[in-house]
Amino acid sequence: MPRMEIDLKPVDHITTDALGSPGKRVFYIQGWKGERCITLVVEKIQVQSLAIGVEEFLEEIAKQFPDLPSHTADYDEEKMRIQAPIDPLFRVREFSLGYNVENDMIVLIAQQLLPDDQDPSESSVVRFWCTRSQIYALSLWGLEVASRGRPICPLCGQPMNPNEKHFCPKKNGRQH
Repeated sequence: MPRMEIDLKPVDHITTDALGSPGKRVFYIQGWKGERCITLVVEKIQVQSLAIGVEEFLEEIAKQFPDLPSHTADYDEEKMRIQAPIDPLFRVREFSLGYNVENDMIVLIAQQLLPDDQDPSESSVVRFWCTRSQIYALSLWGLEVASRGRPICPLCGQPMNPNEKHFCPKKNGRQH
């Protein structure tokens, strides 16, 4: 696939979601501008890290620009679900965040994950330009989606697969 740079400026809507059964889910980020829909594959840990990063980023913006109106945390769960077509453009290697003061817009930059034998400078990039409220809703919803997976073992903190016996390292009798 040739290198692409796509800007959805501004997005009409941005969301994240996961499809599949717990333990086998695939996570996505999806943004729309008009009829154009961009869907990207991400990892669960990327959704969680992005949510934490967004919160810290918004706090920093609020400190630097105290006169900005506050952002909201409101979202409609039904509207936050991923929508067809689910035809991912690429898998995300990394995210970064930026802020445009003049337009009061956050930019979420997604960079493509390439095979090890390809030059990283050839990776495609998608920029989702969002309001502070849109990116905050994305982060809150992302944490909600990520938490809906497999139950966590109270002893070791690892996910437990409900259809398989859980091997807990804390129960095997070894001392560390």
